Amino acid sequence: MCVRCIPTRATRNSTRSSVSDLALIKRPTRVEQAGAQQRAPVPAVDIEARAVSKQFGDTPVFSDISFRLARGEATALVGANGAGKSTLLRCLMGLIPVTAGTVRLLDQEATSARPAKLRALRARVGLVSQKHNLVPRLSVLSNVLHGLLGQQPGVRHWFHGFAPQASRQQAMRALEKVGLTEFAMRRAERLSGGQSQRVAIARAIVSAPEVLFADEPCASLDPSAGEDVMELFFDLARQDGVTVVFTSHNIDHALRYGDRVLGLAQGRMKLDATAASLNADDLRGLYD
Repeated sequence: MCVRCIPTRATRNSTRSSVSDLALIKRPTRVEQAGAQQRAPVPAVDIEARAVSKQFGDTPVFSDISFRLARGEATALVGANGAGKSTLLRCLMGLIPVTAGTVRLLDQEATSARPAKLRALRARVGLVSQKHNLVPRLSVLSNVLHGLLGQQPGVRHWFHGFAPQASRQQAMRALEKVGLTEFAMRRAERLSGGQSQRVAIARAIVSAPEVLFADEPCASLDPSAGEDVMELFFDLARQDGVTVVFTSHNIDHALRYGDRVLGLAQGRMKLDATAASLNADDLRGLYD
């Protein structure tokens, strides 16, 4: 399948541009007014992968992966089981090292960053995974406060009883956004699957991240709860203009919630196109 790159579709809040070429071309419009030149803004790039490869031991996962993701863009990363979607997501976040190539995240080099700088960089992003990873015996509010540990490490943000008032208010605002304020004092082990994933979203957004990564965010939920979670997640992301990268096996979700779709197959990037230019048959070829 050939790679396509077409300007991204307009979303409710903004029109986003797809940036897939490794050479970001700036072509500003110049207007002469009273001797001054005005330039049209060029979309900022929040994530760049350049010739990224990853292997575990002698087993290659993918190689020569390159793309750029513009600020505010929602990108679906799709492919069959074992294609390397989750591995690529972790490489982009700096959670695991790449074997070759470079990753830039929020205009900073992530692949060669020292541990302290990498921790500071990770504090600017949020992650929602298919496993909710809540602490069962702690309250919902305490679990949401854990989302502030990257920016404010220490025991005060481990348990809501120790947290500063400003942090508790911040966590309550995040719970309000996901519609769970009345569950703040409930232990996480008493939540349903859909409620648990909403808490995980609140934990991811409580620190006001600039980039959100989501790894199969509704894979462990029933279809109805999964639709609710996806709607909520992308409503919140687009309200704040956050850059989103999410993996999914659900073709409909990739086309409906992504502005852009990247497809992995046979260890290579086989597809790079706007969601508006694709249909379900285009994506099914990645699973053959």
